Amino acid sequence: MIGVIYLGTNTETQERLKYIPGRLVQFTENYKNAASACVPHVRNEHFIVFFEQNERNEDVTAITYIRKKSKNAYIILLTRDLSKEDREIYQKCGINDTIALNASVTELNKKIQFIADREGMLFDDQAPRYRMLRFKIPVWKRLFDIFFSALGIIILSPVFIITAIAIRLESKGPVVYKSKRVGTNYTIFDFLKFRSMYVDAEQRLKEVAKEEGNQYAEKGEEEQKANITAPLGAEAEMMMMNMGMESDMMISDDEVMLVGDDFVVAESDFNKEKKEEIENAFVKIENDPRVTKVGKFIRKTSIDELPQLFNILKGDMSIVGNRPLPLYEAEKLTADASIDRFMAPAGLTGLWQVEERGKGGMMSAEERKQLDITYGRTYSFKLDMQIIFRTLTGFMQKENV
Repeated sequence: MIGVIYLGTNTETQERLKYIPGRLVQFTENYKNAASACVPHVRNEHFIVFFEQNERNEDVTAITYIRKKSKNAYIILLTRDLSKEDREIYQKCGINDTIALNASVTELNKKIQFIADREGMLFDDQAPRYRMLRFKIPVWKRLFDIFFSALGIIILSPVFIITAIAIRLESKGPVVYKSKRVGTNYTIFDFLKFRSMYVDAEQRLKEVAKEEGNQYAEKGEEEQKANITAPLGAEAEMMMMNMGMESDMMISDDEVMLVGDDFVVAESDFNKEKKEEIENAFVKIENDPRVTKVGKFIRKTSIDELPQLFNILKGDMSIVGNRPLPLYEAEKLTADASIDRFMAPAGLTGLWQVEERGKGGMMSAEERKQLDITYGRTYSFKLDMQIIFRTLTGFMQKENV
C-alpha cells in the first residue's frame, strides 16, 4: 500500500498532484509534518514523498530528519537542475530519486506507478536504509566467465598478435580502442575492441550519420520536421496574449499545451517525440566509410570483439548478456520501460545478436530492447549454452551485428 505526500509550496505542482488517478495526496509545508504523515496506520504501508527543492542546507536538514523518522518513505526530489556536487549531497542525505519540478500529471503518475509496482523490492523494512537495488551476477555465471575468458585468451593469443600487427600496418593509431559503455546497473566502464576505424572516426559520426542514414530510424527527416512546432515570434506571442479566452477555444478541453521560452507544443506531441527518441536510440550506419579494410574483415568475423575477453575476466561484463551501450544510447533508455534491460548481465554476445543473425541482420530497436529484457528475466545456464552455440555457428556473418 502506497501513500503520497507532497512537501512544498508550489501551487502548480499541488494542482497537478490533485489529479493523480486513484491517489489521495497529503500536502504539507513543514518537514516535521511530512515525517509525521509517513507514520503507517496498517502493516506494510509505505509512502512516496515528493520533496520540493529549496535552499540546499535547509533541504539536507529536512531530508535527514524525514529519513531518520520515516523508515518507510521513498523520497523524490522535485528539481529544475542539479550540479554534480548537489546530486551527491542530496543522495547522501537520503534522496531516492529525482523528477523535474514541472513534470506533467502523466509523468508524476508513471513515477508513482513504477514505485508501486516494485514496492516489495524498494521497501525492505528489514534491510538497512540507503540500500540501492542492484543486480548481482550469480556465482555459477561468474565462475563460468572467468574460466572460459582466460581459456579463450590463451588459445586465441596468436589471433590477437596477428590482428594487432595488421591494424598497425594499415593505419596509425592504437591497436585497441577504448570507449565508455554502460553495462549492468548502469555501470560505466572502458569497453575494449580492436580498432576497426580511422582515428578521427568519432569526430565524423554526425556527418556520416546524416549522409548514410540510420538504419534503425523509423521516421523520415521530413516527418520529424512536421512534428516540431514552429517557434513563436514576438508578434505571435503578443497576439496569443491579446486573444485571451478566444485562444483557448482553439484547443481541446482535454489537451494540455506545454509553453516554453520559444515554443508551444501539445503534451501528447511532446510525449510522442520523446518516445520516438527512445525507440531510435540505437545508431547503426550501413557501408560506413570510416571503417578500414582490416576493420571490415575483423568486424565481419567478429575478431574485433575479442579484447572484450579481458573485460569479462575483469568482471565488467559476462560472456552472455545484454550488449553494453555507448553513453549517448544508454542515456535515452532511462525510461521505466527500459530500466529492466540494465538489471541483467552485460555480455559479449546475447539473445538479440543471435536472433538478428537469424533475421539477416535486420531488427528494430524496440525488438532489440524487448529481447534484452526477456533475457534479463529468463536467463539460465541452459539458455546461455544455447546462445553460445548459435553464436559460434553464425560466426561468419553477412551483416555487422
